[in-house]
Amino acid sequence: MKYSKQYVFFAILLVIAIFLKFNTFGSEYEEIQRFRGAELEAEIWNPLIASSVNDNLLSLVIDNKEYTNEDYSFYMDDNLNIMVPVTILREALNCSAHVYDGESLLVEKHSSEITFSLDSYLADVNGKSKELVSPFTKMEDAYYVSLNDLSNYLDYSYTWNIQENMASAIDASEATTIIPTKYDLREKGRVSTVRNQGSYGTCWAFAALGALESSLLPEEECRYSADHMTLNNGFNLSQAEGGEYTMGMAYLAAWKGPVYEADDPYGDGVTNDSLTAVKHVQEIQVIDGKDYEKIKEAVFKYGGVQTSIYNGLRSSQSKSPYYNKETDAYCYIGTEKPNHDVTIIGWDDSYPKENFSVDLEGDGAFICQNSWGEEFGQDGVFYISYYDTNVGTHNVVYTKVEDIDNYDNIYQSDLCGWVGQLGYNKDSIYGANVYTTAQAEELVAASFYATGKDTQYELYVVRNFENEASFSERIPVASGTLSNAGYYTIEFNQGISLEAGERYAVVLHIITPNSIRPMAIEYAADKATQNVILDDGESYISANGVNWKSADTVEKCNLCIKAFSNNQ
Repeated sequence: MKYSKQYVFFAILLVIAIFLKFNTFGSEYEEIQRFRGAELEAEIWNPLIASSVNDNLLSLVIDNKEYTNEDYSFYMDDNLNIMVPVTILREALNCSAHVYDGESLLVEKHSSEITFSLDSYLADVNGKSKELVSPFTKMEDAYYVSLNDLSNYLDYSYTWNIQENMASAIDASEATTIIPTKYDLREKGRVSTVRNQGSYGTCWAFAALGALESSLLPEEECRYSADHMTLNNGFNLSQAEGGEYTMGMAYLAAWKGPVYEADDPYGDGVTNDSLTAVKHVQEIQVIDGKDYEKIKEAVFKYGGVQTSIYNGLRSSQSKSPYYNKETDAYCYIGTEKPNHDVTIIGWDDSYPKENFSVDLEGDGAFICQNSWGEEFGQDGVFYISYYDTNVGTHNVVYTKVEDIDNYDNIYQSDLCGWVGQLGYNKDSIYGANVYTTAQAEELVAASFYATGKDTQYELYVVRNFENEASFSERIPVASGTLSNAGYYTIEFNQGISLEAGERYAVVLHIITPNSIRPMAIEYAADKATQNVILDDGESYISANGVNWKSADTVEKCNLCIKAFSNNQ
């Protein structure tokens, strides 16, 4: 039975205690020695309890989302506390959580800052030393922290249910937001090096890589090549002609990069197209519509956010009526479209409106990193008013960056990524891409673009694909909802074994509210995409999941659906 070891152990203790209480073994004994187990000290007793708990299904419910030790490596320690891996804190507790120098953990939420030191029973909580029940610890290259201690200092209500083998933590704070009114990634050691794009139109690449590098800090400090991103991206644009954020997304999603700056230095006009990615980017969220709260949360939790502005300056030495050089403050209000990308690295809700060279209704600014070297602004950083016309309209944040051993194989035909959208004049569509395995493999995940907020998806796999009739044999493997637009990799709830040389299809049913063309596609839309390869894929679409036809009958295109597998 599920909890047999735990219940049998407690039952034996209870029976012995009752027996000892009501039996005196004769009048010659004035007292009976107690069962020695009742006098076990904590260092012996607690590990027995913890072992019983860990041997069974252990569950956590954090803000109404359930986690189990079948899927996550948490456990009860010898202090009878639930120890959770640091890697789940950001999502589970909706907080900022980062390990510095392998020795300390900084957790931030609401107005609280908690610093845990490795193996210490003391933590710094908002500048004051506080005692912990269990220390921040490291086991097998993974870091763990007590959920009980986190709950105590993050205003969570924590309970333990021994009958259900379940811990619960609910945010009991009265705060309406998880973020402070002022935040600067420079103060947290989470900002990449300021660089200089020179005379080239490569700001989009520097902003993308700045955001990517920031997302890995402080745990990993890397410097990636803008030269490789701008010269090996599959688009028909030179470095002088500029680009946009979707180009960086496509390059990274296709595993073309990133590569290290040292292996492909910037500005020499030469690139090495034989270099392979040193990281695999599996999730990129797009925050649209000047949702400042979500932008700030993204900076707070994940790192720098790439955004687009209209830039009235032409260099670090030029002048503009929109830029106050004395205060390094910029604000454009007008109808010009964005022409420059920067990286948001913080904000200040109280930044004075008087610091800008235009009259504004109120205070507040984003702190942004530029790509014009340290001579511009405050060592390469400047302020952009919340009232700027374009800032915050289109924003990219890198939310899942993994090591290159995450999957053995990627199957794809959309190397230029999200160029356009396809649909049936309604918010839903079925799409499928057909691939052929190189060897015996287990299909474990698929990726696609959500083209709008609150997108619902269902993923299926069709084995031994022959023709459109094969879609009736599809196997469900995943479903869910995505809050933001962007690029997402979804793990299957079951792996699908495939034979060598087997044709298979990954089927996506997607529903994007208020959209009439919800499926992202790659096609030849303009000069930048005129050289896109369109004969490298086999794509199908359907309005209802029953009647299917080739996507090429609507638009010569590839659907943006990738598949990931591991060799068997």
